[in-house]
Amino acid sequence: MNVDYINPFLIATSNVFEKMLDLELVREKPFIRRDFVPQYEVTGIIGLTGKTTGTVAVSLPKEMALSVTERLLGHRPPELNAQAVDAVGELTNMIAGGAKAHLQQLQLSLGLPTVITGTATSIAFPSRATPISIPFRCPLGPLVVEVGILA
Repeated sequence: MNVDYINPFLIATSNVFEKMLDLELVREKPFIRRDFVPQYEVTGIIGLTGKTTGTVAVSLPKEMALSVTERLLGHRPPELNAQAVDAVGELTNMIAGGAKAHLQQLQLSLGLPTVITGTATSIAFPSRATPISIPFRCPLGPLVVEVGILA
């Protein structure tokens, strides 16, 4: 995959966490995905269309999803509920939207975010795309941003 397609997602993820959540992320070593099982219990997914197609997934542990919800909304839900799902969807949307701004040459449109819970499922990336997993960590825990774009 073209690094010019990945770097905007690195930048957007760091920017969203810093500006919206007041959290500094530490990026870990990216790797190529060999399976499509979500890394963690809560995963936001957005499809990309335009001059190319792709999928972006933001996966985080349940506890981190609850903490992110608290930072975004001002209160922590006692469990994964509609507010937490919406918060993860919005986080995914902000990351994909931030990256889109740096990929104007692709004239991308974003789909609506979908959030899945659990790991007994799979994420569908375009069939010829090789998804790249970009792990991060912060004081709230780990997360991974996965990007599969046809180059």
